[in-house]
Amino acid sequence: MASISKLSTPATPLNSSRLVPKPSTTSVSVGFPSKLALSSSRLTLRTNAPLAASLLVKCSQAGGNGTPAKTTTLHDLYHKQGQSPWYDNLCRPVTDLLPLIESGVRGVTSNPAIFQKAISTSNAYNDQFKELVQGGKDIESAYWELVVKDIQDACRLFESIYDETDGGDGYVSVEVSPLLADDTKGTVDAAKWLHKVVDRPNVYIKIPATAACVPSIKDVIALGISVNVTLIFSLSRYEAVIDAYLDGLEASGLDDLSRVTSVASFFVSRVDTLVDKMLEKIGTPEALDLRGKAANAQAALAFQLYQKKFSGPRWEALVKKGAKKQRLLWASTSVKNPAYPDTLYVAPLVGPDTVSTMPDQALQAFIDHGVVGRTIDANVSEAEGIYSALEKLGIDWSYVGNQLEVEGVDSFKKAFDSLLDSLQEKANSMKLVSL
Repeated sequence: MASISKLSTPATPLNSSRLVPKPSTTSVSVGFPSKLALSSSRLTLRTNAPLAASLLVKCSQAGGNGTPAKTTTLHDLYHKQGQSPWYDNLCRPVTDLLPLIESGVRGVTSNPAIFQKAISTSNAYNDQFKELVQGGKDIESAYWELVVKDIQDACRLFESIYDETDGGDGYVSVEVSPLLADDTKGTVDAAKWLHKVVDRPNVYIKIPATAACVPSIKDVIALGISVNVTLIFSLSRYEAVIDAYLDGLEASGLDDLSRVTSVASFFVSRVDTLVDKMLEKIGTPEALDLRGKAANAQAALAFQLYQKKFSGPRWEALVKKGAKKQRLLWASTSVKNPAYPDTLYVAPLVGPDTVSTMPDQALQAFIDHGVVGRTIDANVSEAEGIYSALEKLGIDWSYVGNQLEVEGVDSFKKAFDSLLDSLQEKANSMKLVSL
């Protein structure tokens, strides 16, 4: 039995609890089962091959998960191609992540929607929630306490990977409040608070790549805080994110930059969801033939931009101080259109020094029948041709990026508000009084 100690750090309160809640000082123990029972649940994928049910994360159910195979395609992905497979989900008990780690998962991403689902559909949070609210915490502050506990516990599980890779992998990401997407200073303050209260070397503070928050990225990196920049939907915004990272490193004044790292989460499948609708509205054979191709084409060009920006005199000067590249992270890798292959947003985006974060469906599909091989730059000219062809058809890439950003931020805001409402209802049902 191993234990995880939660080291809460008092934070300086801000003017609004909607921005940065006040943490409480608590101690948490998490049991590590010596033997995990096999789960019988299965995901339904578009494949005839059987899936390894043992790798499915079953939150808050007795028995946890089964013992995975020793070697999977995820191991090959990392060792043969230099791409880190991460898991896009987090819930209690965090020990359900252990089989996934054994199977090759090297990090975890979370977002407000993930926590909304985890907390609102599970009883695993009830005891801590009841204790927090009865101890005087308001609903939102209690929410952050629940989140911080999960993040800390998950960080401990991945800490050995972080240590073994000298800070290259083993990260767990937690996002600032989505209500701050248009608040530059509020985002910086929230990032500082989250970094302080989580107090783990392998935590990534997620900041959205909105116009207001790009300056926040620079300021937070300059403070020596590692960042996962999320909700990137266009090449122009991606370049701005890279520049913010470089500006932050240069402004930090640190002699050793080796512990300040970052990933840029470039969203994939959502691009096809929107562009496909636009192509279907155009309706010509040429337009219809381009369905399902926009997202990966843009991603391939993003990798070209990544290689260009992290080279040359400016970057080499930072390397001399220990700086590490801001890796591209492929996000939104689940397939939304059932007509498309279930590894469409994983298999074609394999490349060195990148990350692919996968939810259950994409992860299981790739473990089951994914093919490992470098694909991200296998045909750059084709990607350029698709990108240009879409422009000629009237697809405005700036519009696509802006629209998806608005939708992404709105989705997270709704999930955040919905969760607070469900927590208030839970408090009422427990006959707890919210301050």
